[in-house]
Amino acid sequence: MRVEVVGVDPRTLSVPKRVQLLVSALDGAERTNEALASCTDGEAMLDVLLGASAQLRLGLTRAELMKTPPIRDWIWWKDQEALLTIGEAKPRYKQDGTDANKSDSSERRRFLGLF
Repeated sequence: MRVEVVGVDPRTLSVPKRVQLLVSALDGAERTNEALASCTDGEAMLDVLLGASAQLRLGLTRAELMKTPPIRDWIWWKDQEALLTIGEAKPRYKQDGTDANKSDSSERRRFLGLF
């Protein structure tokens, strides 16, 4: 995982640009993606992402990662429960480390109306 911006120190770029570079670098980075998938919560994800940022010399802080999409959204999805679940399968973000076909009907919310 390496990011190079020709003739520019990445730390001088805006936060959204640096986050975009981080996200681009994560595409195809198997070990980092496996580490992110195995995180139990958003704080653990932030630790992995801060390590990746440091390795790439992007200079991102925990606060910047927590406030900037899409990473802000990844952390939110890791820490929250979906508003509702339609169908028998769990939402994709809830499938980390569990069997998607096993669902506890007492925990699942049902939506019986029309949109």
